[in-house]
Amino acid sequence: MLRTVVVAGAGQAAAVAARTLRRRGFDGRIELVGDEFDRPYQRPPLSKEYLENTVEEGLWLLTEQWCEEQDVRLRLGTSAVAVEPGLVRLADGTGLPADAVLIATGGSPRTLPGVAGEHVHTLRTRADADRLRERLRPGARIVIAGAGFLGSEVAATARARGADVVVLDPLEAPLLRVVGAELGGVCAELHRANGVRLRLGDPVESVAEGRDGIGVRTASGERLEADALVVAAGIVPATEIAERSGVAVDNGILVDPSGRTSLANVYAAGDVANHDHPLFGERIRAEHVESANRLATVVADTMLGRQAVFADPHWCWSDQYGVNLQFAGHAAGCDEIVVRGTPAELDFCAFFLRAGVPRAAFAAERGTDVMAAKELIAQAAPVDPAVLRDEDTDLFDLAMEGVS
Repeated sequence: MLRTVVVAGAGQAAAVAARTLRRRGFDGRIELVGDEFDRPYQRPPLSKEYLENTVEEGLWLLTEQWCEEQDVRLRLGTSAVAVEPGLVRLADGTGLPADAVLIATGGSPRTLPGVAGEHVHTLRTRADADRLRERLRPGARIVIAGAGFLGSEVAATARARGADVVVLDPLEAPLLRVVGAELGGVCAELHRANGVRLRLGDPVESVAEGRDGIGVRTASGERLEADALVVAAGIVPATEIAERSGVAVDNGILVDPSGRTSLANVYAAGDVANHDHPLFGERIRAEHVESANRLATVVADTMLGRQAVFADPHWCWSDQYGVNLQFAGHAAGCDEIVVRGTPAELDFCAFFLRAGVPRAAFAAERGTDVMAAKELIAQAAPVDPAVLRDEDTDLFDLAMEGVS
């Protein structure tokens, strides 16, 4: 009988799992163990509202009052280091009894070889954002290594605070691996239109720290003088506790569609989980809030004996320079892109197809189209590209036609 649940981690997935367990009527003990001293908070605002203006509204996931009322214990400023039979071992040697364990340890920012120092920043925690904000002054020279979602959002926020921004990336377009060269080029023009200088295909080669700044040398030999370098190169999943405990790991913790690991009564969710996704037929480790939410909910249900799997299309969003970008699904292996709208005007939804079947969608200022696209992706049925392209097509009606 399930009486105690211990969560290694105290972020998005941990908070959602705890809330779901209580909403489903679980009245046993819940303990969240997190190495930060902050109670659970959302990470997306760290590169946007919180980084720009220290906006805390909507940042916190669990209030102190809720934790007290729901009898959810937060053990902060420490970490879980191993799972043993019926027990979670903490860094101080303490053992917490556990009938079920959720590993939701997230990850740490990926660093660049030889790139470190006082003027080098990453962005993963609230403390990181507080430290970086001090650098984002009007006229400050900011170099960002990485043109993915995080690097692009930091660039937009830095420009909003009046900084001079250069973005470097080893690839030839922002978000190239996610949306391809043509749509990545649209993202590049969005940066340029907002005063960001791009050095694409030209990554950081080395850095030289000075007393008041940092010199960044690129692979092409260009030297950029900056007040700060922000490395936005993705994360490394925090799998140490799984490795010590004999849990199967490969680019994250391997989990089945219900979030189960290779060890009985041990689950994983969030950025650390490499999820066997039944819709796409492959393993995906998604670093998205909504994916963390969905898998954490499924894990909570599974712990309680409910039949649950995470089979929804992934979905994420990014706000840059006042433009809302959204992505849904999984575009790997697609052989056709069908565009609805006008990319040059940042008013479009692009569908990624494999053998005529929608597998992903990427849109600017068309959130409604993306919500309909999620329905079409979930159906995994061929769709006429001309129908998708036609602006007169009601995408929700099209999705309903596929529902038997």
